[in-house]
Order: sequence, then structure tokens, then C-alpha cells
Amino acid sequence: MVRIDKKATRLYVLDTNVLIHDPAALYQFDEHEVVIPMTVLEELDKHKNGIREIARTARQVSRTLSDLTANVDISQIREGIPIQRLNGTEGRLRLLCYNDLQPLEHLEDSPDNRLLSETCRLREERDDASVILVTKDINLRVKAAALSVPVEDYLTDRAFDDSDAMLGGARVYPEAGHDGRGLWEDLRVDVKVVRQDDRVIYHLNGEIPDDWHLGMLLSDSDNGASFEAIVREVSPQHARLELLTDYRHGASVWGVHAHDSRQNFTLNLLMDDDIDLVSIAGSAGTGKTFMTLAAAFQQTLDTKRFERVVFTRAPISMSEDIGYLPGTEEEKMSPWMGAFHDNMDNLLRDEHDGTSAWNQEATRQLLGSRVQIRAPGFMRGRTLNDTFLIIDEAQNFTPKQLKSLITRAGRNTKIVCLGNVGQIDTPYLTANTCGMAAVVQHFRDWPHAGHVTLMSVERSRLALAGEELL
Repeated sequence: MVRIDKKATRLYVLDTNVLIHDPAALYQFDEHEVVIPMTVLEELDKHKNGIREIARTARQVSRTLSDLTANVDISQIREGIPIQRLNGTEGRLRLLCYNDLQPLEHLEDSPDNRLLSETCRLREERDDASVILVTKDINLRVKAAALSVPVEDYLTDRAFDDSDAMLGGARVYPEAGHDGRGLWEDLRVDVKVVRQDDRVIYHLNGEIPDDWHLGMLLSDSDNGASFEAIVREVSPQHARLELLTDYRHGASVWGVHAHDSRQNFTLNLLMDDDIDLVSIAGSAGTGKTFMTLAAAFQQTLDTKRFERVVFTRAPISMSEDIGYLPGTEEEKMSPWMGAFHDNMDNLLRDEHDGTSAWNQEATRQLLGSRVQIRAPGFMRGRTLNDTFLIIDEAQNFTPKQLKSLITRAGRNTKIVCLGNVGQIDTPYLTANTCGMAAVVQHFRDWPHAGHVTLMSVERSRLALAGEELL
């Protein structure tokens, strides 16, 4: 991105894709002026018809602009319409229209080039201010930079600043030692250990690290940890930790054991009655879907905590689409359910003869009566009670779409979001603007939510090798 020397007065010219990406973008620029050129209004008019998400968003933006211009006179429209911003300051909205706009030389007439012409014209008229074009279109940003037009990406909706900064959900203290004794010495806190209803609780008083948050895993090692606890309460001077159940050897979840500290933490979150929303990130092969399905069937078929399992995912193709699919809703979703069927085959596989009960019709009918495979497009308006809801490939949902799914939760419902922000197939979404990132960040301090980022086996071995070298 080109570095811009900004003046005190700034005019932000918004592209159409910014408004469609975030209909509330008008309110995100503090005390500065927002400019909507006529080219953008015409493009919104072209997008408004239809039932697709882009049409709904275009109509929402048009209604917002209509409300802002409803109670102002002509002079206010010319001078700028006052807007009360989210942080309490007041900015202005300007609608830009030139009757004698000259196209840029050697460039064909297109909406992008007209937008560049309008931005250049406005910059010539307002030499007292910084005129900045804001667009999500990478090619338009490159063209603007080539024409020496100040340009920026729209970054306000990012869940975090760095794509590598998404919460890991775990903090490892290799020096903690058995029972965390070394940890307390390093942290300089007073520790009181009590037992409550078969649970071991640690009460910490002193200087609590700033990066601790609710639902965080504290461990003394990524592998073979002797101390693992979850943060139940945290403040600058106090924290309450609870020891986790060890699912490595004795205890298991539907026959599934953890291989490392993060997998053990994942199984604890999935089996915790106090945790209603779990988000699990990690690359392929880390066991996200496998452990989630095991926990779902354990709590649905064995303990009877839930009545059903609902499995959904974004039907986004990695490459070219194969066209319309025949059959019912579940039959249409079948090509997208490869991960579900593969993991069910592994969960029901007999280690002795290598066969899987998932291939037997009786087993499929038994589990199929408790499992529903649903398309996310038909989830709106539903209320899911007594349900274990699994949202796979959550990184391919926008924050708005994922919000629509999460708000389906009713009485006694647990939601698990699975995803890998390194594998996004949806255009215009990135690792820090996708729905997965938004869920992790917004529910960070909610006591009934938990997140963990799993590590691959190779990465775990590298981490161990690094600890040995140190």
C-alpha cells in the first residue's frame, strides 16, 4: 500500500465494493468526510434487483442513503450532510456529481475509470484536504497508484490487524514443572488449591498476565503435559483456573484419545456443559472434524444430552462448479460432505479387521436418524433446540452469514465452528475478515465460549525439537 501524507482534513471517496462489503462503512471514518460519487450510486442501482446477498446489501445501502437525505435541504446536501459517527464524533457525507466530467486520457470509459476521474477532479478542487480513494478492488488500487491518486484498502472490518494474530487459545509454559509450581514462581502470584464437585480449582492472586483471557488453555508442554488448566475467571489481580480432564490414556470420547495438549484441550471444550460455543482452527489432518463428531455422538447417543446432530458447511467449490445437483436437500449436500463421511468411516472402523461399520446400512440408518445434514441457505428462521450444531469450513462464511447461523441456537444447543483461515475459497474474504476470525475475536471474553488452534503433527515435532535445542 502506498504511504500517504494525510492532512488534518480528509475526504474519503468510497468505491461500490466497500459499501457492499460493509453497509455501515459510512459511519466508520470518525470526523472526516465521506464522498459517494454518482458512479457509485449508479452501480448500486444496477445491483439492487434480485435475491442474492449482493442485491440485499445494495438495497440496504440505498435505504441508508435515503434516510440520511430525507430531512435535509438542498444547501446541506451541497455543503455535506451531517453524520453522527459510532465513536460519538460528527462527520459529513457528500454526494459527488459532475456534469462536465472529462475522462482520463488513454483510458476507456468504465465505472472504475470514471471513479478515478471523479477522485482526481475532487482532489484538484480541494487542495486544502487529503482526498483518498477507498476500495477493495486490488487492480483499481494499482491503477490509482500508477496515476498518483492516494488510495487505501478498507480495513475497518478486520477482526485483528495481523493475519497471524488470531488467538491460539493456548499458552504454554515449559518451565512450569509438575503441578505448575514453576509457573507460580515466575508469575509471582499466591496460589490456593481447592476441590469443588470433583474438580480441582486454582485461585491465583497477584499480577495476572495481560494476554490471559477466558477459556484459555494453560499448559507446561505441547506434548506430554503434566499440568493443563483452563482459565475460568480472569482480572488484572485475580484468576481462577480449573484442571482439565486427561483424555490421553484412561478417559476417552467415543473411543477417541488426545495425542497432544491442544487436542486434549479441544476434547475438554467439546465435552464441557458450560461452553456453548467452540471454535476450532487448524490445518488439514489436525483432527478438528474427527474429535467434534466423536464428542457429538458421545453426547447424543450415549449421555443423551442432545437429541440430534446438525452438520452444515458452506457449499463453496475449490475450483469450477459442476453445475446443479439432483435430489433432496441432503442428496444435494452429499458432495460437500466428504469430510463427514471420511471421519465417520474412521470413527466406526474396527482396528482388528480394518472394516468399518459405517458401510453397513443398519448403522447408517441408526446414526442417520440422529444426524441431519443441512444447507446453510435454508437455516434462516429456524430455532435449534437440544442440538449439537457443527459448522464446517467456517472460514468461507462472511461474518454476517456466520452470525445468521450462530443466532439459530435455542435451548440446550452447542455450536462448534471448524475452519482453517489458510484455506479460504470465497472471493474478497481474507484471514482477518472472514467469519471464523470474527467469531474468535468477538467471543474472546465470553465465559461460555472457547477457542483453540490445533497444530499438525509435523509442527508439534518441530516445536519439541525447538524446545530441546533451547
